[in-house]
Parts: sequence; C-alpha cells; structure tokens
Amino acid sequence: MQAVTVNYLAILLCGVVSMVLGSLWYGPLFGKMWMSLSGVSMGGEKKSMTKSYLIAFVGALIMAFVLAHALVFAAAYLKASGVSGGLMAGFWNWLGFVAPVTLGMVLWEGKSWKLWTLVNGYHLVQLLIFGVILSLWK
Repeated sequence: MQAVTVNYLAILLCGVVSMVLGSLWYGPLFGKMWMSLSGVSMGGEKKSMTKSYLIAFVGALIMAFVLAHALVFAAAYLKASGVSGGLMAGFWNWLGFVAPVTLGMVLWEGKSWKLWTLVNGYHLVQLLIFGVILSLWK
C-alpha cells in the first residue's frame, strides 16, 4: 500500500483562509443575522474566544487534511484534477458529510432553516476554497 502525500503548506494555508473567511462571514457579512438567528450575544469572554479560535483552526486543518486525501483519491480513481476536481471534491464532501450532519440543528435543536442555510453556506464556501487551494498546491 502506497502512502498518500499531501502538501502540508497548503493545509496550513487552508487553516488560515478558514479563519479569515469565518471572521468575514460571521462578522461584517452575516454576523448580525447569525447572532440574531442563533441567539448568541457577544460579551467580554476573550479567554474562551481564544480557545474557541484555536479549536476552530485545528478543526479547519483536520478538514483540509482529509479533503487533501479525498482529492488524491478523486484524481486517481475519477480522473478529476485541477480546480474543477477541487471544486467537485469540496462540493461532494460538503453534500455528503456536512449538510446531512448539520440537519440535526433544525430537526432536533429547533433552529431555523435560515440559520442552517447561513451556517452551511459558510461550510460550502470553505470547502470549495479548500478544494481549489489543495488542487493548485500539489
């Protein structure tokens, strides 16, 4: 069995891009809407925010690492590569793993479909960007 090689610099870039995207998405773009729909209010919890950002960054690195492996398999088995391969891998991973799992927030937690769409829009854009970065930085 041959080891899968991934570009760790590209994975690190994905982590950084995720933090920038998140700060824009949940800040100036949709921050007020997200806070209203989710019932979150911004207080002075700087200590917990630092920990939350660190955990989110690690989560983004893991997501990028797994997506990098999915791209290797997509190239080998489906002959999908380049930017279109990255976009396809990002979309199908979002549709197959993120979107169904997050349905629980609507079905069991009583959150609105509008919030689900907002949160999943972020994850879709995140995975599409990751797919492009990882496909270009082999």
